[in-house]
Amino acid sequence: MKMERLMHDVFDVTDELGPDKVIHISKPAAGLKAILVVDNVAAGPAIGGARMAPDVTLSECARLARAMTLKNAAAGLPHGGGKSVVFGDPRMPSPQKERLIRAFAQAIGQIEDYIVGPDMGTDERCMAWAKDEIGRAVGLPREIGGIPLDEIGATGFGLAVAAAAAEDPSGVKLDGARVAVQGFGAVGYHAARFLAEHGARLVAASDSKGCISNSSGLDIAALAQIKSSGGSVVDLGKGDMSDRDAIIAADCDILIPAARPDAIREDNTGAIRARLILEGANIPATEAAERRLHGRGVTVIPDFIANAGGVICASIEYHGGSESQAFAAIEEKIARNTTEVLARTKSAGMTPRGAADALAQERVRTAQHLRRFG
Repeated sequence: MKMERLMHDVFDVTDELGPDKVIHISKPAAGLKAILVVDNVAAGPAIGGARMAPDVTLSECARLARAMTLKNAAAGLPHGGGKSVVFGDPRMPSPQKERLIRAFAQAIGQIEDYIVGPDMGTDERCMAWAKDEIGRAVGLPREIGGIPLDEIGATGFGLAVAAAAAEDPSGVKLDGARVAVQGFGAVGYHAARFLAEHGARLVAASDSKGCISNSSGLDIAALAQIKSSGGSVVDLGKGDMSDRDAIIAADCDILIPAARPDAIREDNTGAIRARLILEGANIPATEAAERRLHGRGVTVIPDFIANAGGVICASIEYHGGSESQAFAAIEEKIARNTTEVLARTKSAGMTPRGAADALAQERVRTAQHLRRFG
């Protein structure tokens, strides 16, 4: 295992906030290759998920770690930000995945200022394996005292809270709103479910296999059942099928990108018909794309404001809180931050991303000053 402090020319997220450390992990005997970026620990030990995919990169990991620093600071959590990526196919056989996750946990065991949680490609069971190895993980199954954030839909609940807080500024009323979800997984499903409780209807959903749309509405529960059985949204069969990227141009009021980074770029913003975008994934849009959308009058709620429900839940769990306390904290923190960001956007004439960055960075720098950080 090799540790190095990143130099300023390695990637574009290096400044006075971090990263604190970068660790490259290689255990050939276990088939393990991974990267951990601990971005900032001024407010406390970093919390951030472990992402598993075949094509993850250092740059992606670093950007995600910075997003976690800002997310945790904006939410007022006693934690800094970090992220880890594990190279591998998350659909590998369970015994192989368990060996890989356990090897990864062993490798980060001595990095006590990083607390691992679930992310794309990992889940509560993976966190149970990590906790078993090193005694330190969040997003655990209920059976071992955790609050399973994916199971209860913590992140999706937070997205619905953000949408409700943005109703007046965006002009998008949830009752009757048409929703499109890119990446219909744990986050996308629960976001659609909670928004439906406000009267919205899911009209389009996509995954890696394709996109399905139906202006009359899609059966959210049926889609969830298909996905839990290993199928694709297109297997629903009751709607119009198209390429997975067609979701960007869905005829909808609310678009939720909940897939991989940079799904929304300058070259496809012109196709977007939504008036409100809730960033369910981390860094799902480039800043240039967000600026262009803002110029068109599209309200974009940045990732670390809208999708903070998962890490808020993780923090509550880590400090011994209950599921009901987690939901209450998610509602209070995300509603407040969404309202504040959109108010700053209007008063200061800036993009929501600019307002959110300013809000979060103020809090990180205050924590650094209080801790005599660095």
